[in-house]
Amino acid sequence: MPVDLAPDQLVVTTVRTLSIDAVQRANSGHPGAPMGLAPVGWMLFGHHLRFDPLDPEWPNRDRFVLSAGHASALLYSLLHLTGYALTIDDLKEFRQWGSATPGHPERGDTPGVEVTTGPLGQGFANAVGLALAECLLAEQFNRPGHEIVDHRTWFICSDGDLMEGISYEAASLAGHLGLSKLIGIYDHNSVSLDGPTSLSFTENVPERFGAAGWRVLEIDDGNDLAEIDEVLSAASISDGRPTMIVAATHIGFGSPHKHDSSAAHGSPLGADEVAATKRAYGWPEDAQFLVPDEVGAWAGHLQERGRALRSSWQAAFEAYAAAHPAAAADATRRLRCELPGDWQSDLPSFPPGESMATRSSGGKVLNALAARIPELVQGAADLSSSTDTTIAGSGDVAIDRFGARNIRFGVREHSMGAICNGLAAHGGLRPVCSTFMMFSDYMKNTIRMAALQRLPVVFVYTHDSVGLGEDGPTHQPVEHLAALRAIPDLVVIRPADATEAAAAWEFAITRADGPTVLVLSRQGLPTLPHAPDLAQGAYVLRDGNDCILMATGSEVPLIEQAADVLADRGIDARVVSMPSWELFVAQPQEYQDSVLPPAIRRRVSIEAAATLGWHRFVGLDGIAIGIDRFGASAPGDVVLAHLGITVEAVVAAASSLSS
Repeated sequence: MPVDLAPDQLVVTTVRTLSIDAVQRANSGHPGAPMGLAPVGWMLFGHHLRFDPLDPEWPNRDRFVLSAGHASALLYSLLHLTGYALTIDDLKEFRQWGSATPGHPERGDTPGVEVTTGPLGQGFANAVGLALAECLLAEQFNRPGHEIVDHRTWFICSDGDLMEGISYEAASLAGHLGLSKLIGIYDHNSVSLDGPTSLSFTENVPERFGAAGWRVLEIDDGNDLAEIDEVLSAASISDGRPTMIVAATHIGFGSPHKHDSSAAHGSPLGADEVAATKRAYGWPEDAQFLVPDEVGAWAGHLQERGRALRSSWQAAFEAYAAAHPAAAADATRRLRCELPGDWQSDLPSFPPGESMATRSSGGKVLNALAARIPELVQGAADLSSSTDTTIAGSGDVAIDRFGARNIRFGVREHSMGAICNGLAAHGGLRPVCSTFMMFSDYMKNTIRMAALQRLPVVFVYTHDSVGLGEDGPTHQPVEHLAALRAIPDLVVIRPADATEAAAAWEFAITRADGPTVLVLSRQGLPTLPHAPDLAQGAYVLRDGNDCILMATGSEVPLIEQAADVLADRGIDARVVSMPSWELFVAQPQEYQDSVLPPAIRRRVSIEAAATLGWHRFVGLDGIAIGIDRFGASAPGDVVLAHLGITVEAVVAAASSLSS
């Protein structure tokens, strides 16, 4: 006999009114999407999503991503009503300083939020990463009769998400890999901020996803709870493909004057319209943040359900541990974000004088680490043979090979970064991704999102300067280091040689609270006879009292040579390698002053990149040598010489300051 959906309808109305009230109280936000999506959201959270609100980090929970992050009021209302530690008072503090309910969902601020979303399309690609992580870990850990990794990833996306190119990049890869436990719900309300989506978006979305290898299901009426339940149930049964549910909803549903209108998208309804909408719902129009007792009781029910799900899994894991103790210990270690005790055992050393590109030495170190750190996976944007990041002997991830550790992202830099953010957010994996430094621009928002969430992703960027040569200015990074250094909580390291490259990799792997960028050379660099103190960001290679020469990466050998020339002229130059600004400025002032003594005001820096930012170290009296123009097509050494990245330029600058 039919299920009585009347209690669910009451919850749906509560979700709608809580969302309306939160936006109205903040006088800021997006009420329309929560009003339209409330039935889908509630049926998913109340009946299909597997989670424990009392233990939001339970490893085998289903993951949920609200890619349409502007609909955050919907998510916060659902989290409150399903028993997470999010109170009515938290809803009342929507979009306020220090609240647990920020304007867009933020990982770490709100229990139940898996990833930070907001820039459209990011959450879509993050969800692909979460689903890919489940596949990789299931292949690594599951054994016959012991399915300890077995969960789905659900996400909600909007028209705007699908307009963004990153979503199609991610969808294409997800279909190619057959991520069968990935389920998307497309909020097809045909309205965006500027008006109807028909102004700019008329493609056939079901055919798009079908062509990309997805199964497509449809909800014809986004208010029909029985239909929603039926389609979500069908989506939960995999057919070997990712699933996209196209749900026809009505933005601003119930608002007498803003229903199906862009006026409901990004602004509060207004007091009169809130009252009229509540009347249309049959809701007390003067009641704010009302949760009827029978609706509030759902939280306890879902907490009990979640506790039972988690307890059942815990018992299964204990049986798994008894049968496969080594695998269980490894899984537990990974979930605690701990490295294996012997992870440094096979790290290579590099003899002084040997010339090697830091991309090559970095690749050797990566492979040594991968041999000891099984959670380390890497992917490249169709450039692994150039970035030297392939994990040897581990094979390529494919629809039937999730035990491999090399992910072929194809020429999809933007989604590559966001998918790696999803891999890191899932837990149990340490993702590395690589491309040329020039193409970090395509990834800038995903790098920023990694830093915002403090996810331990390693971004490897090779071909780091105009020294790459003949490809010319379209492929020669100039302003990119300055742009990356401007991102808070991102550590950028540009090693000077193979030894520094090894130290950079060691730092990146031990950093668990944020992303690291490794900037590596194409051209060979001589290995210096030194033991770098890279974790402190900068250190003295050669002492001196007359002037300071400082550089990063491929320019460090130049200042070593320049110091020799200056010594012949009677100028005692201090040589400083500064592989990471962020690490250096984080050191105590006493250490910074020991490397760059304030009394030595004659300072020269050189870097084959824009000079922006260097005057914080060379001071107003110093000289920053760099490239504040685009490069040119010619052999790398010719380009560097013509653009003034030379020993002679350093000597001339230091001599002018010392005269």
